[in-house]
Amino acid sequence: MSQRIHLSGASEIPVGTGREFVAGGRIIALFHLEEGFRALDGICPHSGGPLAQGTVRSNVVTCPWHGWQFDVTTGRHCLNAHLCQTSFPVTVDGTEVFVELPE
Repeated sequence: MSQRIHLSGASEIPVGTGREFVAGGRIIALFHLEEGFRALDGICPHSGGPLAQGTVRSNVVTCPWHGWQFDVTTGRHCLNAHLCQTSFPVTVDGTEVFVELPE
């Protein structure tokens, strides 16, 4: 079972950027890509860096602390396929963005 949690208005996050939210006791990195919104666990597994504050190019976010890179559409680390950030389903209802988190 999951819970649907409101994160933001769609217009509040420019395309090509990310923003950090606390939802359901988790830190969520929400990214606005050309093709829509994606959500990942917002804490970089390397050293706890804030992924939402990283630079987004195409579908790749670079952690601002030590440069680890993740594909925001899959959560996979760009150099080590064994590392994968948890991703969460995102829905847009009208102009509002929601994330689905496990209970």
